[in-house]
Formats: sequence, C-alpha cells, structure tokens
Amino acid sequence: MWNPRNAVLLSVLLALSASAFVEELDDTFMETRADDDIWLIKFYAPWCSFCKQLDPVWHQIGSELKSLGSPVNVGKSDATASTGLAKEFKVRGYPAILMLKKGVKYNYSGPRTRDGILDFANRVGGPLVRSLSSVSLFQHAMDRHDVMFVYVGATSHLKGNYTSAAEELIVHTYFFSSTKDVLPKVVSLPSLPAVVVFKDGTYFTFNEELDGDLKSWINRERFPNFLMIDSFTLYAMGESDKLVLLALVEEKNLCEESVRYKGLVEKVSADYREFYSRNFYFGFMEGCDYINGLVMGEVGVPSFIVVDLSSDGYFLPPAAVKTERHLLDFLNGVLDGSIQFQGGNSIYQRVRRFIYEIRVSLTSIISQAPLFGCFLVSFLLAIIAVVFYVCFKNRPTLADDDDNDSGGLLVSPLQRQTKLTDKKSD
Repeated sequence: MWNPRNAVLLSVLLALSASAFVEELDDTFMETRADDDIWLIKFYAPWCSFCKQLDPVWHQIGSELKSLGSPVNVGKSDATASTGLAKEFKVRGYPAILMLKKGVKYNYSGPRTRDGILDFANRVGGPLVRSLSSVSLFQHAMDRHDVMFVYVGATSHLKGNYTSAAEELIVHTYFFSSTKDVLPKVVSLPSLPAVVVFKDGTYFTFNEELDGDLKSWINRERFPNFLMIDSFTLYAMGESDKLVLLALVEEKNLCEESVRYKGLVEKVSADYREFYSRNFYFGFMEGCDYINGLVMGEVGVPSFIVVDLSSDGYFLPPAAVKTERHLLDFLNGVLDGSIQFQGGNSIYQRVRRFIYEIRVSLTSIISQAPLFGCFLVSFLLAIIAVVFYVCFKNRPTLADDDDNDSGGLLVSPLQRQTKLTDKKSD
C-alpha cells in the first residue's frame, strides 16, 4: 500500500542518486584531477537564489551525462569557501558554468536550462572537429543543426586556421569536416580546400578576399539569417560587431500588426541577404523588457529597432514603417549615418542607465510588496539625508576662515568686526 512516507522516502533516494553524479570540489581540485579529465563545473554561492534554482537542473545534467556514458564529469564548488579554485577559473558572478578540457577553460554564457547546458557539454566535451565520413552521417548532422560549418579537403593551411578557430568558438557552434563526395549533390565548390556554412536551406563558401579573417567570418555566420532572439542570443550577437534588426512583438497571441512586422523582417532578410548580411542580423523578440532597459524607456509593441550591442546603442525609425520600402530606407539610413544613433556607453549614458535600473527595481518592489518598498525608499532617503548633513556640518565656516587667517591666534570680537568691515570694503 502506497503512503506519503513511501513517497518522501522515494524522493530522498532519487535526490541522493542524482547527487552521486555531481561531485563537490574544493581548492585541491587542480592538484588531484587527471590531466585528461573533462569537467563541467558550476560555481555557486550559498546565498545566491539563482544558484539554488539551478541545483535540480544541475543534478539532472550529472545523472544524464553519466547514463549516456559521457566522458564529462560534473562538479560544483562553493566559490565563497573554495576561493582559490574560483580565482583559478576567474569567477566573477554566480552561478558561473565552466568546462575544463585538457587544461583549457571554456566559459558557458548561454541560457541556464537543461538542454542548453547539455548541448554545451556535449559540444565542448566531444571532438573539436567531428568527421562526417558518409552521406547518412552528413544528412543526420544537417537535420540536427540549424547552422553547420564544414571543412572540405585534405590537410592545408586553411585547415590549420579552421582548427584554431574551432578551439575558441567551439563554445558557440559545432565544427565538422568531410570529403567532397559526402556533400549533397547540389553543392558546388569552386576549389578545394574550402570552408562551407550550411544554413537557411542553402550554403555559403568562405572567400578570404571578400570575408577577411576566417575566425571572424565564422563568428558572424554562426546564427541563422532570421530567428527568434532572446536576451542571451542578443548579447552573443554583440560579439560579432553586427547590427541587429528586431521586430518587437507580444509574448503571446500576436496581433495582426505584429505578424506583419515579423513577416516583413523575415522577407527582407531573405530577399536582400546579399546586400545586408555583412552588416545585419534579422529576427524578432517576444516582449520588450530587455529593450526597455537599453533605451531607458517604454518601447511600443509592435515596433522596429536596430540594436548595436557593441556600444549599447540603438536606432529608431524616424517615421512609421508601413511597407518594405520604408524598412529598406530605414536600414540604408542606419548604414549611411542619416538615422540618428542613440544611447551608447559613455559615462553620462551609464549614469542614466544606472538611475533608470534603480527606478525600475524600486517600482517593481513597491508594486509587489508596498510596505517593504516604502521602507526601502525611506531607508535610502535617510542615508542620503545623513550624507548631506555630514557634508554640511563639516563645511568650513567664515569664522574658521578668519581663524586660519590669524594663524590660529584668538581674535577678539572687535578685531573680527574690523576684518569683516575690511572684507566688505574690498
């Protein structure tokens, strides 16, 4: 017969079995680990609420990787207790997720989800460049990946550059190699060796004369031409120095106008790829909380915006965008400088953004917990008042100036009055 006690016992056993696949690491880790070990490590702080939310996900990841026979070991470390290990991995915030493989440290900056972290572990923990030796393997890889980079050909200087790029960019995307006879028959390469990216239902070949540095080209091309963009993806796009054209739409139940905005961006991204792909990413974002923080105000939905994450800036259309021609004029204006650049990361803009974030945070707290919010505001005002009082109290007075003028000697009231009269006459 099933009873609550059995349920509690089972849940405890499941938690213990999951915890068995996650090892607690301390400052001795770097000395005791084997050189060939691969570790996925979460650095946390006991007081961090986000770290606590990640705990069950982390144990699931440890259990799943172990059941799949993965070579990746899963660990966690209290960064406030094992400060030496945290310093070794240059931990700056919590939770921090990193992988150690053959002495190289890889930082995970994607969404804190089970699927996202597992994909990172399998990608970085596996071979740097994966060989596709048959047509079926190649097709299977294409079915699994929206964007796929493939080196085609024998050993060459280009392959060396490709491997070097993979060592740094494996945290973001997969890298493959194959022979020409494995490629789909529709693929035509002008020469070998070659680096090809497959995405958006087509393929593009790296051209050093047009595309410049291979690693920079891969970093620019690692996103689909049009996609749904969240805050993590938008932040990652900033590393490529490309601008991002966004259609901002509702999170659920898109209105007719939002569907039109979204479709307009997708059409422009496909029809004018040759003109704009070197300068722009295209996509849509559900909700606008992140963009509101960037522009320090309320952005209407639906709307268009071009974001420059490399400088925390943005561009807004000067007029309503109703047609494809209007959207093209907007993009051309951004490129030729006729559209005003707004925002940025100057000291003035940083102070403005800091004040805006405080205001938004306080507003949110007051709306959710009015009493606590009022107490917090009152406490901050009291601190500001005390600071002003101390500064005013320590401000030098006229009498102090007179005493300094007299060399610290006592001055009689008559002498003081004479000095005041002399100053007024001056």
